[in-house]
Amino acid sequence: MDFSSKLLEQAVDEMSQMPGIGKRTALRLVLHLLRQPEEQTIQLADALKNLRKNIKLCRNCYNISDTELCEICANASRSSEIVCVVEDIRDVMAIENTGQYRGHYHVLGGKISPMDGVGPSQLNIKPLIEKVLQGKVEEIIFALSSTLEGDTTNFYIFKQLEGTNIKTSTIARGISVGDELEYADEVTLGRSITNRIPFENSMKG
Repeated sequence: MDFSSKLLEQAVDEMSQMPGIGKRTALRLVLHLLRQPEEQTIQLADALKNLRKNIKLCRNCYNISDTELCEICANASRSSEIVCVVEDIRDVMAIENTGQYRGHYHVLGGKISPMDGVGPSQLNIKPLIEKVLQGKVEEIIFALSSTLEGDTTNFYIFKQLEGTNIKTSTIARGISVGDELEYADEVTLGRSITNRIPFENSMKG
């Protein structure tokens, strides 16, 4: 792809690094930005810069937050004794959209995947175990996607919790095997949370 401007080429190269965006789509987006009022483009740039510079991870659940404690963990009406374990922020948003869950979350930041070089030590698993050992949690809900990596991660955490007498459950399989949680419709996902089953039962299938 030939560019008449090095500035344009640089902007397209940067934009094309986004997931699912190739060079042609990146060019279309950059040209769209150039057609907008300068102030609007600057506001977008400032918003991205501010996001990258000031975004935080909640010190309790590792959810993305503007403050040290996210709005969910800071909400006194939410039950801190029930913790829903998810892969990332997109899963938190998907479950919150159902309106069926009133507990806390724990964001792992990924799933165990030896093929991708991701092991337990690279995820937020240790803080979750420590939270349980401190006696602050009564139930862990495994809400990872029903993929091989998700099931492996669930089982690893389950084994780490052996001997703690904590209740462990998993979302009901209204979510098809292999599906990512964020793409499930709200009704199905809400029912899966409400009708969760003991984790031990999920391993018998």
